[in-house]
Amino acid sequence: MSTYSVINSRVPRLDAPDKASGRAVYTDDLQFPNMLFGALLQSPLAHARILNIDTSRAKALPGVKSVVTARDLEIIPYGVSPARYDETILALDKVRYVGDEVAAVAAVDQETAQEALELIRVDYEELPAVFDPFEAMAEGAPTIHEAFARNLCAEVHQEFGDVEAAFAECDLIHEHKFVNKRQDAAFLEPNNAVAVFDQQGYLTLYSSTQVPHYVQRTVAMVLKLPIGRVRVVKSYVGGGFGPKASASTLELTACLLSQKTHRPVKMHFSREQVFLHSRARHQFFHTFKTGVKKDGTLMALHNTCVLEGGAYSSFGIATVYYAGSLLGGPYKLPNMKYDGFRVYTNRPACGAQRGHGGVAARAGFEQQLDILAETLGIDPVEMRLKNIMETGDTTCNELNMSSLGMKECIEAIRDQSDWKKKKGRLPKGKGIGLACGFFVSGAGYPIYRSDTYHATVVIKISEDGGTIQVLTGSAEIGQGSDTALAMIAAESLGVRYQDVRVVSGDTDLSVDLGAYSSRQTLMTGQATKEAAEDARRQVLEVLSEALSVPVEKMSIGNGLIFFEGTAHDFESIRINYMKEHRGWADSPQEGPLTFREAARLAYLKRGTIVGTGKYKPPRLGGAYKGAAVGTSPAYGCSAMIAEVSVDLETGQVTVDKVTDAHDCGLAINRTSVEGQMEGSVSMGLGEALFEEVKFNERGQIINASLGEYKIPTALDVPAVQSLIIEGNEPNGPYGAKEVGEGAIMPTIPAILNAVYDATGVRISELPVTSERLWRALKEKKENQK
Repeated sequence: MSTYSVINSRVPRLDAPDKASGRAVYTDDLQFPNMLFGALLQSPLAHARILNIDTSRAKALPGVKSVVTARDLEIIPYGVSPARYDETILALDKVRYVGDEVAAVAAVDQETAQEALELIRVDYEELPAVFDPFEAMAEGAPTIHEAFARNLCAEVHQEFGDVEAAFAECDLIHEHKFVNKRQDAAFLEPNNAVAVFDQQGYLTLYSSTQVPHYVQRTVAMVLKLPIGRVRVVKSYVGGGFGPKASASTLELTACLLSQKTHRPVKMHFSREQVFLHSRARHQFFHTFKTGVKKDGTLMALHNTCVLEGGAYSSFGIATVYYAGSLLGGPYKLPNMKYDGFRVYTNRPACGAQRGHGGVAARAGFEQQLDILAETLGIDPVEMRLKNIMETGDTTCNELNMSSLGMKECIEAIRDQSDWKKKKGRLPKGKGIGLACGFFVSGAGYPIYRSDTYHATVVIKISEDGGTIQVLTGSAEIGQGSDTALAMIAAESLGVRYQDVRVVSGDTDLSVDLGAYSSRQTLMTGQATKEAAEDARRQVLEVLSEALSVPVEKMSIGNGLIFFEGTAHDFESIRINYMKEHRGWADSPQEGPLTFREAARLAYLKRGTIVGTGKYKPPRLGGAYKGAAVGTSPAYGCSAMIAEVSVDLETGQVTVDKVTDAHDCGLAINRTSVEGQMEGSVSMGLGEALFEEVKFNERGQIINASLGEYKIPTALDVPAVQSLIIEGNEPNGPYGAKEVGEGAIMPTIPAILNAVYDATGVRISELPVTSERLWRALKEKKENQK
């Protein structure tokens, strides 16, 4: 039974009525007087030098109001990390992938803008292109960026402990390779932007972004505007999953065109352009070498990874670190070495996607743990329990487990799935597999070097005391953060959930780093809690003065004021409230003093009651190079058991059931936690079995549509039993931490391990298509002859 009034329960989401009724306003729904429509000209070649761009015919087309190329601009490089600012609004000297943006047009309607693009003539000198990361690193490969020899965007070399010495003490060492494929995030709403540059020189950008704050900074920097004159507003967002977590060419060119025309400019990506812009999952080539003692004790890991990153850095400098650092937990691994290489190629840039940098690493490593367990004759569950970290432990790469319910997650799925009755006892073609996951509850440091707060929140109480406004720059992108913040505010103030209104996603309201790295429940939640407690303190201070009752002798719950000990006379407060609200049907008449009455009194004494809150993590991590990546004030963890059926004649895999447990610290909204867990299963299942962005030999995407790029449907997603584990995170609001991204981590390896259990075939290259598995089954039969 929960001890809380609002949190740790189930409530309807704040955005549900608008979304269910079709009233939700997305960026593409926005209309402004005199609005123009923008479009982008993109390169048809993967690698070419730009010799000349002739825009004269496009400019002469009736209805065209502006045409711009890089040569019309003062070029200021930008990107995600200041260490790798390698992008420009439009391509300047050469194009680096099919889809690289070359020119932008604004016209009176979309059709005219598209026609103008066809009138722009670009003379290219085609250059040799390289698409394979291993070829890109070779001597003599085409150079994509002159500043980066061998096309190495970033490389990482780390060692914790002494790996070679540990290998010498091992009874068993196993090495294997694991390869995933590029993914698209497949969010339903393509990227959209509407920019409005007004006559006073203020720019407002409405965008389908995950990170209003970072977009604001990039726009201000690139267009040379004071940051206070740039406002970014996030409308309703139809999914993000990571690729919307940085400023895009679409947003920047919309702002540029509005600035040049002094008219609103709307732009949107087609579905094909979403694929071309990408910024989604990298392709990872992992090699794992792991050593254990004969009792299953983990001794050492050497992880080597090559990342195919595309034409620009995007989040890649962080991704290459995450691909190593996140294997530091959740197991006790005393010795770990990592060599990572993030490589430029002439393909669309990769970036961050759900489970940033760690999904492929976790899949390959969890698969290897099963291989080791089988070789040693140890049950996979027992192998993991033997090595599991616990609360208070620190990884070899200095990540602190302030809470960790990993053991409880494993035990819960083991018991709920009947693992012991099924493992090794299922009929041919049926399999069961296990895996664990581990992820940050918010990145420990901002993307740019700064001591900024990661979240600030303002809570304003209406003058009648009946409505609480939570004002935040945080980004509700479908994950339920507005609802969680409303619940935290209500719990902290002592009011009802239905009396809280959240206004979010606007940089004019507060600083918030946005929706990425599973940060908002913990970080923005802590700032919300502090702001609510500040407002609550002010109300109780005024009430204390009026009634001569110490603040500590009063409490607030369910919108009512409670006094410790004897009753107190508050009749005069009620009479004054009723006089001020004569004729109002809902004025308090009898019973306990209400929060509304107390808050009204506070307003009359002090003016508008405003509470403020803030949050930034303490200093985290070690002193070694790259120590900041992977740090977090808390870590979520999860465990999953997948049960599959395999058609041994065709290789078709069906996931029948998933039993999933996740330690979220404390579930603010239990329904939302379960929804995030189930969404992670769906997304991980797609990467495991279906999803792959495919290219032809010229670097063109050949399946850039949701008709050709296969994602799971409701018919593919199995029954999911979601088990919420609550480990009480001391650094989170009321003990809460992440669930949004960490829950995807065990999905792929659990399915892979179940497929092996059903077939006796290990698949170490994704996706596990029917053809790939059929060929592996055929090879196994031939080898047995």
